[in-house]
Amino acid sequence: MTSMTILTERDLRKIVNLDGETVDCVEDAFRALATKAVSMPPILRLDVPEHRGEVDVKTAYVPDLDGFAIKISPGFFDNPRIGLPSTNGMMVLLSSRTGLVQALLLDNGYLTDLRTAAAGAVAARHLSRENSTVAAIFGAGMQAKLQLEALKLVRPISQARIWARDHAKAKAAAAELSSMLAMDVRAFANPQAAVSGADIIVTTTPAKEPIILSEWLEPGQHLTAMGSDAEHKNEIDPAAIRRADLYVADVLKQTRRLGELHHGIKAGAVGADAEFPELGQIIAGRANGRTGLGEITIADLTGTGIQDTAIATLAFSRARAADVGINLEN
Repeated sequence: MTSMTILTERDLRKIVNLDGETVDCVEDAFRALATKAVSMPPILRLDVPEHRGEVDVKTAYVPDLDGFAIKISPGFFDNPRIGLPSTNGMMVLLSSRTGLVQALLLDNGYLTDLRTAAAGAVAARHLSRENSTVAAIFGAGMQAKLQLEALKLVRPISQARIWARDHAKAKAAAAELSSMLAMDVRAFANPQAAVSGADIIVTTTPAKEPIILSEWLEPGQHLTAMGSDAEHKNEIDPAAIRRADLYVADVLKQTRRLGELHHGIKAGAVGADAEFPELGQIIAGRANGRTGLGEITIADLTGTGIQDTAIATLAFSRARAADVGINLEN
């Protein structure tokens, strides 16, 4: 007889939060990419253009983990107009030994939001200056808010700027974050002004054209681009890839295909076969990260299946320990 655990978003919110252990879990996943024989196929994506929709399917097997996750992640970016969230989804955790389903995680995108925010924190921990205090967040949605919360776990952030195309949303997000995080968060109408003087910049939008120009970047800044997870998405001026002292990919083969690097190659700013380090290699000490306070660093994070396997495994472990969820016997 076998059993499967069903975990709802409500269950998962009780046992998994954006905290240091979640950040470490995602960091370990990146390290595994550089040090273990991870099996991670390319992202499968289905586009639904007439509704500004896309569905990504990600997975990865990591040696030594008891399970592996398969995640289905829809993003329908017109949904807020009809009062629905733009992202949702679910994960299935299967046994690495038998292939049987261990858990069905009906998270509505909650775990994806957490692991994406945690990835931003990991990039900042290894690439930004340790004394970074000012953050500029581009976007005013859930991920924008979580990115700021995640940054505060790894850097002494005391001031933040929020920029979004809809300035009213930026103001609302700034007010919410000021109250929630008890810090100075302000909405900026001018994107260049938001970048100026910031230590860490994070972009979290579905933009199709650059919202940050190369000439805006200043010595010592770190930029993490989160939004370019499809070929048509582009948040960063391609010239910035060439200008940066250090460009880092989550998975180089993937960012060449659909990240900011993809647009840098397409624009001729960098060569198609140019070599760059991956974040996991820097974490594992197999490549150099920031080597000077004046360097401009860019992290191109397109999202990886190993992050989903890592957080799904963490959630299932915590669910067992807390006896949370519905167990079905087959």
